[in-house]
Amino acid sequence: MTAAPEADVVVRYEPRGAAKQLLECQSAEILIAGPAGTGKSLAMLFKLHLSCLAVPGLRALLVRQTHASLTGTTLVTFERSVAAQAMAAGTVRWFGGSARQPAAYRYANGSAILVGGLDRPEKFLSSEFDRIAIDEGTEVTETAFETLISRLRGTAPTYKQIVAACNPAQPSHWIKVRADRGAMTLLHSRHRDNPAYVRADGTLTEAGADYLAKLDALTGVRRLRLRDGIWAAAEGVIFEGFDPDVHVIAPFPVPPNWGRWWSIDFGFTNPFCWQDWREDPDGRLYLVREIYRTKRLVEDHAKHILSIVAPGGKWSEPRPRAVICDHDAEDRATLERHLGLPTMAAKKTVSDGIQAVQSRLKVQPDGKPRLFVVRGALVERDAELDEAKRPTCTEEEFPGYVWAVKPGGALKEEPLKQDDHGIDSLRYVVAQRDLAPRPRIRILG
Repeated sequence: MTAAPEADVVVRYEPRGAAKQLLECQSAEILIAGPAGTGKSLAMLFKLHLSCLAVPGLRALLVRQTHASLTGTTLVTFERSVAAQAMAAGTVRWFGGSARQPAAYRYANGSAILVGGLDRPEKFLSSEFDRIAIDEGTEVTETAFETLISRLRGTAPTYKQIVAACNPAQPSHWIKVRADRGAMTLLHSRHRDNPAYVRADGTLTEAGADYLAKLDALTGVRRLRLRDGIWAAAEGVIFEGFDPDVHVIAPFPVPPNWGRWWSIDFGFTNPFCWQDWREDPDGRLYLVREIYRTKRLVEDHAKHILSIVAPGGKWSEPRPRAVICDHDAEDRATLERHLGLPTMAAKKTVSDGIQAVQSRLKVQPDGKPRLFVVRGALVERDAELDEAKRPTCTEEEFPGYVWAVKPGGALKEEPLKQDDHGIDSLRYVVAQRDLAPRPRIRILG
């Protein structure tokens, strides 16, 4: 497709399959879903961009669940692969936001694409839009989705539409159920739709061969979803009780008097995971902050942690009651030296630790579980893990944390040791709170 909505801007894009259908579709709600690397998000971004060029005064919104993931991935794609020429020509300009107005891409014809994360919705949710695009739609809740729909009240002379792009998740996910019942138009994206990876004759480009080789290396439910595009449930998933709609909650001001625990699983080639947990007066645990990174030294992780909790060398937050660590003696010594804090060895027995976590995930009579993950807890996203389609935080490990399989297909009574670094850290802090021996107090008299 070649379009010249502005005299000095030519937009070239070759849509195929679901991408072409998306550009032509005028349904009020659209879900474009398929394996990783099929060009779903790119097609959605191109539709947003072309619409803004073609319709003066169009007001659009581009969101993802968290502001950090939006700026780290989606906006990079938009600026490099979609709007680069228009921005170079001055037809599109970036506005970084102000105290009164949200960040946006502003077009010379009066159109605008506001951008934001649903973890910071204050500046844009009061606005009205003609088009809304959601990247990684499986990350958002149906409540948030329907809230966004209520903002489709723009006044530009064009149809109103909300589009979500995503990789498949579990078949019971609300967005798949919504599409299955006909509330959304579902477009199935395939690798052959992406001209960067597959030529018109069906052969792979060099980049396509390299990318699909990475997907071919995936296993289990991640391969089914990201390589094959199947809405699959993990077989033998350990934490069946984990429900993002229940256990993943919005950020909130944490009272300074709540207990604080740090939990750490060491890694270099595999992720190093630091978790900052808070405990409320009723004993519920909240993961409020997390570092999940590869290829950094322990001493650099320690410096990063201190830059967060003690900027300028002065602690701005309560110190942790304990720093619970994997057992590596050298890494613990390095961490202690650079943090200036003692550490303690984690209770690493797996079976009882898993049972303790399962118990905390159960919803109690008061209507709440005893373990939560705060949405947006991840401090920074690891681009290499993202590219390799591996988990980039603890929350993303839950669906693939499964029992190992014996020859013949029977499940073992132990987890598969793969992509479990955040879960291990989580298990350490739960074991410390629920399984560690308590001091026995005897009152005489």
